[in-house]
Amino acid sequence: MTKSIRAAVCHEFGAPLQIETLSLRAPGPGEVEVTLDAVAICHSDISYMAGAWGGALPAVYGHEAAGRVTALGSGVTGLSEGDRVIVTLAKSCGSCASCADAQPIYCNGTVAEAPVLTTPGGGAVNKAMNCGAFAEAVVVDASQTAPIGAEIPSEVACLLACGVPTGIGAAVNTAKVRPGQRVVVIGAGGVGLNAIQGARIAGAARIVAMDLEEKKLADAREFGATDTLQADTEKPWKALYKMLGGHLADHVFVSVGAIPAYETALRLLAPRGTAYAVGMPHSGEKTPYEPVIFAATGQGIRGSYFGEIVLKRDIPWMVELYGQGRLKLDELVSKRWRFEEINEAIADTNTGQARRNVIVF
Repeated sequence: MTKSIRAAVCHEFGAPLQIETLSLRAPGPGEVEVTLDAVAICHSDISYMAGAWGGALPAVYGHEAAGRVTALGSGVTGLSEGDRVIVTLAKSCGSCASCADAQPIYCNGTVAEAPVLTTPGGGAVNKAMNCGAFAEAVVVDASQTAPIGAEIPSEVACLLACGVPTGIGAAVNTAKVRPGQRVVVIGAGGVGLNAIQGARIAGAARIVAMDLEEKKLADAREFGATDTLQADTEKPWKALYKMLGGHLADHVFVSVGAIPAYETALRLLAPRGTAYAVGMPHSGEKTPYEPVIFAATGQGIRGSYFGEIVLKRDIPWMVELYGQGRLKLDELVSKRWRFEEINEAIADTNTGQARRNVIVF
């Protein structure tokens, strides 16, 4: 059985999306159908749609969504029709080494699936980023969902599907920031603000936000930054050293995909400090570094993909903190848009001024 849905289809990298009617097949074994209430626009979607990382076309992007379960495939446990869930790109097999080590975001197993989206003429449409959530409904593996309860609004719950856990998880899961430590976050956009929230929740003593725009530095203070520093400051490591009373950072999170930010990050580290690659540059972009410095100082750089979250473990406590007023989500939504306005919402996101734009169905 299939059902007809509207979806925003990308036919050409860099071109506007086209809202079309597609066929969505029924969920197979281990899969669920989720009818969406809201989907946020992430910069990763925009990069993919611009061709930065390749991919098959035509495609439906979107991977930061929330809605209700409307159909279950065989073998699905722990979910029922009517459950409110988020939908993410984090697809996991549950049995590979990464899954067994509670790192399902790095799953290297295979979860095969039949084509999900087709045109009225039967042509295949790529369900990009494992989701295809710029659409009225999706069929995804059950591992890509997490229940959110009845209280949290969908237009803010959808942020828990990518931007929020990417930033918070980088601080809490990857870096394991401890009380009293010193943190720098380069880039105070949607992900950076959540890295700041994560450092605040973890108890960091000083949280320094760096950005080129004064407005974003003001946003950073609202989300928990104790200090701010203009990113174009000459020799910012010297300014940071003075700001922190003769110290540099234990952790530096680069939340933007800009090469200059990565080059600056390593200069901001204290001995044994670590820089974290959170924002993703385009494929092929490179930066030089001197390995001898890492060897001599015990410093390091490592990646943090999707905040290294475990959905069933981490989403419940984030929902709980939101309910207590300790996790800012409403404040992240810049504007709500109708589905028909998706191209305008993407253009607005491209200006770099939005925290998160959300499509509400």
